[in-house]
Amino acid sequence: MQNYLAGLNEQQRIAVEHVDGPIMIIAGAGSGKTKVLTTRIAHLMNGGVDAFNILALTFTNKAAAEMKERVEKALGNTEARNLYIGTFHSVFARILRGEAHRLGYPNNFTIYDTDDAKSVVRDIVKDMNLDDKHYKAAYVYNRISAAKNSLIDPAMYKADSSIQQEDARTTRPLIGDIYDAYAKRCFKNGAMDFDDLLFKMYILLTHFPEALAKYQNRFRYILIDEYQDTNVAQYAIIKMLGARHENICVVGDDAQSIYSFRGATVANILQFQDDYDDVKVVKLEQNYRSTQTILNVANNVIGNNKNQIKKELWTSNTEGEKIMLVRTMTDNDEGRFVADAIKEQQMRNHYSNKDFAVLYRTNSQSRSFEEALRRMNIPYKLVGGTSFYQRKEVKDYLAYLRTVVNTQDEENIKRIINYPARGIGKTSIEKIIVRANELNVTFWEAISNPDIAGIRSAQLDNFVMMIRSFQAMLVKGNAYDLAFAVGKHTGLVQELHNDKSVEGLARYENVQELLNSIKEFTETPDEEGELLDKSLGSYLQQITLLTDADKDNDPDADAVKLMTIHGAKGLEFGCVFAVGLEENLFPSSMSLFDRADLEEERRLFYVAITRAKERLWVTYANSRYRFGNLVQNDPSRFIEEIPAAHLDRTFTGVSNRPQPGGFNTMLNQSFDKVPSLKKLADKLATATTAAPTHTPTANFAADDSSGMAVGMQVEHQKFGFGKILTLEGGANNKIAGIDFGAGHGVKKIMLNFAKLRIVK
Repeated sequence: MQNYLAGLNEQQRIAVEHVDGPIMIIAGAGSGKTKVLTTRIAHLMNGGVDAFNILALTFTNKAAAEMKERVEKALGNTEARNLYIGTFHSVFARILRGEAHRLGYPNNFTIYDTDDAKSVVRDIVKDMNLDDKHYKAAYVYNRISAAKNSLIDPAMYKADSSIQQEDARTTRPLIGDIYDAYAKRCFKNGAMDFDDLLFKMYILLTHFPEALAKYQNRFRYILIDEYQDTNVAQYAIIKMLGARHENICVVGDDAQSIYSFRGATVANILQFQDDYDDVKVVKLEQNYRSTQTILNVANNVIGNNKNQIKKELWTSNTEGEKIMLVRTMTDNDEGRFVADAIKEQQMRNHYSNKDFAVLYRTNSQSRSFEEALRRMNIPYKLVGGTSFYQRKEVKDYLAYLRTVVNTQDEENIKRIINYPARGIGKTSIEKIIVRANELNVTFWEAISNPDIAGIRSAQLDNFVMMIRSFQAMLVKGNAYDLAFAVGKHTGLVQELHNDKSVEGLARYENVQELLNSIKEFTETPDEEGELLDKSLGSYLQQITLLTDADKDNDPDADAVKLMTIHGAKGLEFGCVFAVGLEENLFPSSMSLFDRADLEEERRLFYVAITRAKERLWVTYANSRYRFGNLVQNDPSRFIEEIPAAHLDRTFTGVSNRPQPGGFNTMLNQSFDKVPSLKKLADKLATATTAAPTHTPTANFAADDSSGMAVGMQVEHQKFGFGKILTLEGGANNKIAGIDFGAGHGVKKIMLNFAKLRIVK
């Protein structure tokens, strides 16, 4: 047996040594598929197959480079450099450059990246005199991209009734015309975008039989990695290229097909055996990554999918610990639990930060975990994303709020003065800045006074009036009411809501999560039930302290990884927290009415489970704020699919009091660094200590707050006897204004949290 075959298990060796004919390798999570794929290429070449006759397609440049390096190492020569190994786009771009003349393109055609393509769309929308706020470049480009990946050209797009109905439903009936103009513009410019590299490859093979024959003869052996992630165009091209020799090898795992939003279709791998006769099927079921307990859970969960290729992952690793199923009161408690658990595991089992991953369904969920990790001084890195408070849409929203609180901040005003677009041009802004500097006044003073600004503009006047109306709310409104009004009356929330692309939906979810955090800030009392300063200024101060850590975020540091489950595919970690397992969140509410969508959500959970090597936590919150409302959650249906024998259930009811190492500790550390703040902190502490104390009545017992009314006399364990002056809010968040007399005065008390005794 050749040395390169050493170390393969029985199924891996079968997959490697099957040379001729179609073969499908179902590679379970952690089963060594890359090793099998590269060893198979080495085996073909060792058996006399010319490197120039082998085509291997991957989805990332990193995977392609690793494959080529491994083959070269296995064979001990440089022949692997002649292999056609690369991503679909890079390999097809290489072929198209040699065949461009057939399609009427120059051999040195330009390849537009996404920004270039959107810029062309933007120009076409402008040339057609369409509303660019309605026909947004990102949305239109995504529609064109989806069409190309489904092999739909402009004429087919405009002739398809279902596509036209969808565009009519979104009141964008002219996308087909834009697509037509876009295709012509790219051709005129001698340019292809990324999607064209697939689409034009398909055109080349279908319209030019001599080109098809040429590449069918050249590529006698074809190997495709991650076959479950292929789309319609990729499937069609592979089918044509492999039709002559049918020496086609696909490697993948239907249970990890999670990219339908990118056009991937799991049907490609599920139906592979229908495409060819005598398909060899090899299942790689031995897992080298996880404990048997983790694999048992994964097997049971994915077993609930009807459309799948059955397999049973197993391992020679240890049985391992049970999965921790953790229920918390709120999403913020969930964040605190994760941070505490990481600290505990580090002390008990000596894990490094990089051994931990927090996996969530959507990027907007990162906020509570970011804040909890910062408060515990645990380094973290967002993988494939931007820190919550650094995301553009969040910074835009916060810029409005900061402007309302402080109109002297020129940078925030410049950021929002024409966003959403309100007809205040860049040239006008620059003139006002120059004028303000000449007269030594603030930018706000300049735009507030046309005589100072030197410009008379109804748009500027409306902007100033809008900001002043928000400022009027500072006196009587809390942070959430004001923030909600800002989002509504500026048009910022509506602007994001109108963008129905995947990216637009994520941005909309992020601003909703920002509003959720403000709502929770205004309604969360301290440990005594008292609502402290809930002003917008207080909220912004808290956020500033929390986000200061972003400036020193070292991407290469030993850090906990925060990411979506989509971003975690292909990775592994010693300890994994799969968070937010609640109905309507995971599975997503958009997946509950279609079996195919629901089964993809289940595959997503399967991917999260199989990232864990040693320890896995599954967490969910009883309640979380969504769209400004406190929503009670049901546990995800996926939790019910985990066998009880593999679960260790726990409930962590985190109270409102500051956690050890939490925000108060962080503030004290800040005070220690700044002497003036330290003096202020000491003064405040002294003032608090000097307040009168109260000894509760013997056998003190709190009464049901639902029966409390204005005018009642009540007793509080800390503040003593008082009279209810006001009652506000709904049944679940009723707030009482209570006068406790000298020493304490009037306190805002949230009745759900306070312990009050009605004085008979």
